[in-house]
Amino acid sequence: MTAVLGLCSYTHDSAAALIIDGRLVGFVEEERLSQVKHTKAYPERAVAWLLKESGLRPKDIDAVAYNFSAGRYLRAVPRASALLLSAETRGRALPRALGFTTVALRTMARQQTLAGKFPRARVRALLHHRAHQTYAFAASGFEEAAVLVVDSLGETQTTTIAYGRQPEPGRPALRTLHAIDDPASLGYAYGAVTMHLGWRRGDEEGTVMALAALGDPARFRPLFTQAVRTTASGFVVDPELFPPRTLRRGAARVTPRFVAATCPPRAPDEPVEQVHRDLAAALQERTETVLLHLARAARQRTGSNRICVGGGVAANCVGIGRIVEEGIFEEVFVPPSPGDSGTAIGAAAAVHVATAPQRLTDIEGACYLGPSWPSPAVDWARWPGLRAVQLTTDRADFLADQLAQGQIIGLFQGRVEAGPRALGNRSILASPLSEGVVERLNATVKFREPFRPFAPVVPEQHLGEYFTLGQAAPFMSMASRVTTKAREQIPAIVHANGTARVQTVRPDDNPLLHAVLDAFARRTGVPVLINTSLNVKGKPICGTPEMALDCLAGSGLDALLLEDWWVTK
Repeated sequence: MTAVLGLCSYTHDSAAALIIDGRLVGFVEEERLSQVKHTKAYPERAVAWLLKESGLRPKDIDAVAYNFSAGRYLRAVPRASALLLSAETRGRALPRALGFTTVALRTMARQQTLAGKFPRARVRALLHHRAHQTYAFAASGFEEAAVLVVDSLGETQTTTIAYGRQPEPGRPALRTLHAIDDPASLGYAYGAVTMHLGWRRGDEEGTVMALAALGDPARFRPLFTQAVRTTASGFVVDPELFPPRTLRRGAARVTPRFVAATCPPRAPDEPVEQVHRDLAAALQERTETVLLHLARAARQRTGSNRICVGGGVAANCVGIGRIVEEGIFEEVFVPPSPGDSGTAIGAAAAVHVATAPQRLTDIEGACYLGPSWPSPAVDWARWPGLRAVQLTTDRADFLADQLAQGQIIGLFQGRVEAGPRALGNRSILASPLSEGVVERLNATVKFREPFRPFAPVVPEQHLGEYFTLGQAAPFMSMASRVTTKAREQIPAIVHANGTARVQTVRPDDNPLLHAVLDAFARRTGVPVLINTSLNVKGKPICGTPEMALDCLAGSGLDALLLEDWWVTK
């Protein structure tokens, strides 16, 4: 037996994955168990669950695959001297060199810490983008494809184009064809503007993406054309607007010139004004332009008619939708966890392929990979205001009835989803036909900004009736334009920019969710529901029954289907 444990740890979005004899047996983000969103702690609970699930002990692990390579950070140190040549960047040269050196040493120490936890394992450090590439390609199931990774920073890389192929099933092989290094970073620029607009970098970029639909990009279009300029080799970021990063806490991410050209920093509790909407719109438009430029470059360099996209910027569903819409590729794939947590799977897969003969299995299209509680043992006394009844009727029909009556319902079933989107196992469902449903969801259930849209979920066979996407979207990773029928029947799911971040479902993907959609369609004539994550703003998706019951008790949810228990207030 060969056991490879993949880890994303000590940075953000900690997670763990386990591959035994080539089979991906499980994966879960630590936040789903610890209740600390985007935690950077060692994923202790996730690892413990994986070991228990597999009947293993720490000494049974053969290899620990870590998603960063310490030595590669040091490449930035001599390059920092180039910043001395410009008055705008001179002050960043020494802090940048020191910052990257510190992170390299810290990463080495973390690898030693991991070695101490698994006494017989060899710790293998993976280049961060190789972990992203491997996961995105292996999860796609494609025989060959272009692989584009765009994020904030992986050691020194921010963008890579690779070519993936499977010379035999379950044995993915990748070759990086082109890399763009920091300080040219699309993720860094998006995060910097997110902070400037008063939201949390690394968490609330999606809020800025939603806000962009309400703004006019023309106001700041010339600024962002200068700030992030496309080139024959990719793109560059203007240091006079976004200063080179230093990896040191508290360093400014935008320059005084950027502030003067846009607006003062917005505090989180200040109102959102038109200038903030316009700034978000220009940022989003430029991001889409650069993503399309990179996608075309990937097509040209690889010659492939399929593409896999990974990295944090791949979570920008509007940008991904533009790649689909432009028809650059016949098929676009984004894995369920494109951000850093998913590199736990990618790192484990890469180490397995490099060291063991068995082919990879159970990774293609897999998203329900975390813990489950088929018979939840709940101390109901903790929630005296809740009432639980075990259902004896068909769950799908019962749930469809409640949804058709306008109830907003939490759904907790099966294994925890991978990634940032709830895909029907840890979801909040609502009827898009209910009057004021979006306002109610934002104000009393999710407790978030009123301009935030909600995603629709639809059986794959009905996709073309309501959406123009033209391909399946099982992981809710692509924004699609909508049809006239959607605008007329279900305007609640249409955002201000005329798109919706759609999820498609097949019966084999999620039998209960597909059955609920069918049952809802029989009652209403519409096979579409609103699907959002089972959590409130600032909290992670509920991974455990206790987290789900807390969410019900502390929000405006009407009820929760907890496996076969119907829980109401």
